[in-house]
Amino acid sequence: MTALIYSQDQYIFPAGNGALSDAFLKEIIKLTGKQKPKICYLPTASGDRESNIIKWYEQARGLSIEPYVQKVWISSYRQKETFEEVLLGMDAIVVGGGNTLNMIAIWKAQGIDKVLKQALEKGIVLAGGSAGSLCWFENGTTDSRPKELSVVEGLGFLPFSHSPHYDKEEYRRPLYEKNIKEGIFKAGYAMDNNSGIVFKNGKPFKVFSMGEEYNCYYVSLVNGEIVEEKLEKIVLKD
Repeated sequence: MTALIYSQDQYIFPAGNGALSDAFLKEIIKLTGKQKPKICYLPTASGDRESNIIKWYEQARGLSIEPYVQKVWISSYRQKETFEEVLLGMDAIVVGGGNTLNMIAIWKAQGIDKVLKQALEKGIVLAGGSAGSLCWFENGTTDSRPKELSVVEGLGFLPFSHSPHYDKEEYRRPLYEKNIKEGIFKAGYAMDNNSGIVFKNGKPFKVFSMGEEYNCYYVSLVNGEIVEEKLEKIVLKD
């Protein structure tokens, strides 16, 4: 079978914290190019937590979107559409926060990782924060295991390392920089809570922030030392 070739631009919008603001969701709407896009929320990382799903539908009421949710704790008796049929029918997919390690493992077991790759190639906007940002990168730091932050491997749609919560969790910054310095991570992007980067065709396109105090950074190793470059941003208001 000949592989499908899509010509659409590919957008991924990772953010530093799990709950995306209305302003960030409005930017996702713009990226779809639709007046009322179909946007599906994936709550896998939180174990399909019902309270998060309720919050998603409540938030969607104030926005020009058709909201959907795709759970992974499902039964073939109750859901008659495949993950592929549901997700590839969307204009955007938003991944929630939670346990990144468990989420990636479940996606791979269910084949959702491959469906998300198809979605990206089709031009469906991919987005999310915290676990929903880590998943798009090659690797990063996660609190998905007991005791201490550890390395997690993402889907690799973006060929960089990543750290969310850069300003809010004291161990994130030093561990991320240590992993880059030791060659465990390649250079990558760190994001404060309430900030995020739109990647277009795999490259940074726009940086958004919910305030002057929230930033995104390109973190790399230059002559054996960590260099942290603060990225120029657009400040949004809800």
